[in-house]
Amino acid sequence: MAKDKTAYVCDYCGQESAKWIGKCPNCGQWNTFKEIKISSDTGTHAARSAATSVRTASGHGNRPLSLREISAKNEPRIDMHDNELNRVLGGGLVPGSIVLLGGEPGIGKSTLTLQTILNMPERTILYVSGEESAHQLKMRAERIKQNDNDNIRILCETSLDNIFTHIKDVKPDIIIIDSIQTISTESVETSPGSVTQVRECASALLRFAKTSGIPVILIGHINKEGTIAGPKILEHIVDTVIQFEGDQHYMYRILRSMKNRFGSTSELGIYEMQQSGLRQVSNPSELLLSQEHEGLSGIAISSAVEGVRPFLVETQALVSSAAYGTPQRSATGFDQRRLNMLLAVLEKRVGFKLIQKDVFINIAGGLRVTDLAMDLSVIAAVLSSNVDTAIEAGWCMAGEVGLSGEVRPVNRIEQRVAEAEKLGFTHMIIPKYNLQSLNRKKYNIELIPVRKVEEALRALFG
Repeated sequence: MAKDKTAYVCDYCGQESAKWIGKCPNCGQWNTFKEIKISSDTGTHAARSAATSVRTASGHGNRPLSLREISAKNEPRIDMHDNELNRVLGGGLVPGSIVLLGGEPGIGKSTLTLQTILNMPERTILYVSGEESAHQLKMRAERIKQNDNDNIRILCETSLDNIFTHIKDVKPDIIIIDSIQTISTESVETSPGSVTQVRECASALLRFAKTSGIPVILIGHINKEGTIAGPKILEHIVDTVIQFEGDQHYMYRILRSMKNRFGSTSELGIYEMQQSGLRQVSNPSELLLSQEHEGLSGIAISSAVEGVRPFLVETQALVSSAAYGTPQRSATGFDQRRLNMLLAVLEKRVGFKLIQKDVFINIAGGLRVTDLAMDLSVIAAVLSSNVDTAIEAGWCMAGEVGLSGEVRPVNRIEQRVAEAEKLGFTHMIIPKYNLQSLNRKKYNIELIPVRKVEEALRALFG
């Protein structure tokens, strides 16, 4: 019998080492190395047996292929009957892939998964729950108010070996594990959720998925740093990592792709949390724009792009005199360091003194936007609040601001302008360089090209 080996893995980045190290040489974190036992046969026999049983029944098999035999067409996808989820996955779920869905507790991971599989009556789905009872899942399904899917099999189990036994009996088309932190294998003598258990269970499920051609969806937890709990190597094992994020105090939820071997990582899905479940938001611009901001200072509208989807978002700013010696700089939904840089540009290049002012930035709707085209709206909102002058209704903008105060060009300018025109905006400030690739006659919206921040502020405030 082969002897189990011992190794050490960094819990933060997945770096492996033969001995314990205080500081990780890869990510620089301290005291992150955890001991794991590498078993020579952990989960291998059970995964191979279940995969062989399912593969024999479905006719799926593996054999060496030459390049000429391999088709260059897109791989077949499983339609999830959810446009937002299909977009983030790259067009649907790939057979034989393993997907990791992460998110904070209570954000709606299980709700999203359950309502998705309830809309797939043509597929046999095995839902393995290690956290909730079958009664709790039934109550959630009734709250979603969708028809029961008789092809869904609910299994409340935490033993990986027993799960593979049930897989051989059910022969499902899709397997869902909720959550991977609760699953354990008897070959490893550690508690569920430990580094060793998560790593070995995920590896066994990966072997099963690749051998049988059945896709597996893993649901994972988020730690206090905002990353998926467990070893970082878990994200390296799976094919796709999607993260469900949003503020629990807001109704909007965002589905982001952090890693995708079968599609783009720039796609974005937006949902609205309701009493009856999650509703797909096909046009987020109308929901993210407040209709009550006319006449209020400190509000600017920006045409942002997340992934390939343009939408207009409301930027709110509040500038007030500092109550203490050190002024505060706070940003919600926007990069804090980027805000400090833009305030320095506003003070150095435009001449507005904000050194003794508190500045607060908020992106309406609880979103976190990383598009650099938000720079111009942040500066406009800050100046609007500072001089207590509202920006006229019907104005929006898009532009990146450089350190010398120039307005740099942005990508996908046609989609930004078309989205602003569709929502009824009459004026839009854009970088002058982007005007070269635009046909003004195509749009009814008036485009104001600018080269510097001063020109944009002069157009807004006169």
